[in-house]
Amino acid sequence: MQKTSMASNNLRRDDTLKIVHFPLSGLLQEGFMLALGIETRTLSLLAEGPLVLNQVQLSDTELLVIKPIFETFPHYCPYEVLLASVTSPTTTQAAVSRCRLRLQEAQNSGAWTQELRPIRRALSSLRGKLHDFNLEISTIRERGCSVTNLRVRSLPSSVYS
Repeated sequence: MQKTSMASNNLRRDDTLKIVHFPLSGLLQEGFMLALGIETRTLSLLAEGPLVLNQVQLSDTELLVIKPIFETFPHYCPYEVLLASVTSPTTTQAAVSRCRLRLQEAQNSGAWTQELRPIRRALSSLRGKLHDFNLEISTIRERGCSVTNLRVRSLPSSVYS
């Protein structure tokens, strides 16, 4: 297995198996990483060894949406990048620019929600799957999304009385 270093510190690629590894420093415990199987559409939580601790199956659209979100971590992934990844065969700068214009036109005409419907559907189903990894997708209004820790809200003690 040959691993090559990418420009981003958050990404390592295994080109022979088309698996992309994401350490997500600060979100995952030290020594843990996520492995995104491109061909198998699987997301796995790996510990040192490697040991598979958890694994979920992704739909085609979920895979196309989560990959750029992980790639841009710790920053947010703009909606135009997400839309380009879903609607274009390859996510080039030209495709992202076209999607940026498309979203600006949708915002001006009041069709923002309809334009982002495939992205919103994928994000909705991804949220439940990412909860198994103690991760969440946070949205930034009319900007994009980022991956964060799942915040477990504790109930007030009066609820248990």
